[in-house]
Amino acid sequence: MAAELASRLEPIVAEAVAATGFDLDALDVQQAGRRKLVKVVVDGDDGVGLDEVAEISRAVSAVLDENEALIAGAYTLEVTSPGVDRPLTRARHWRRARYRRVRITPVSGAEFVGRVGHAGERAARVLVDGGGIRDVAYQDVAKAVIEIEFRQPPAEELKRLDEDALEAGGDSAAGQKEEPR
Repeated sequence: MAAELASRLEPIVAEAVAATGFDLDALDVQQAGRRKLVKVVVDGDDGVGLDEVAEISRAVSAVLDENEALIAGAYTLEVTSPGVDRPLTRARHWRRARYRRVRITPVSGAEFVGRVGHAGERAARVLVDGGGIRDVAYQDVAKAVIEIEFRQPPAEELKRLDEDALEAGGDSAAGQKEEPR
């Protein structure tokens, strides 16, 4: 029942979130006693701040109220941003992880850690620990998560990734529209 309701609400909520300039990352509906808990996870290219969460919450609440027949009862709305432990499952997740260290578990082969560089629609360039840059096709990744760093990334690694992006036809400052080679 909750999964069916979530699938009916998703296009409505996604449109409201998009109207605020953000992306719907996940939508979950759970029964919580007599009420339903509607959990909306949103993300943006530059993250999501508290003021923006409040704005998104108002927009989503308004469309849920307009479509109250779908929910059929009281609900609690929770709007949040994804945690740092969110797996990178979409191209936009990889683009937003630029310059971050990521632990990658391929579908086949050994797990490795690298720093994300240029990310296109089907693959990302990753500076692997040990110094080599390699293409990582998203379809070949079983799991990828950001690793927490407590220091600034080494300047030489960032420079190497920027140079690689320029060689691949990407623009290090403009959001990398080109595919990595």
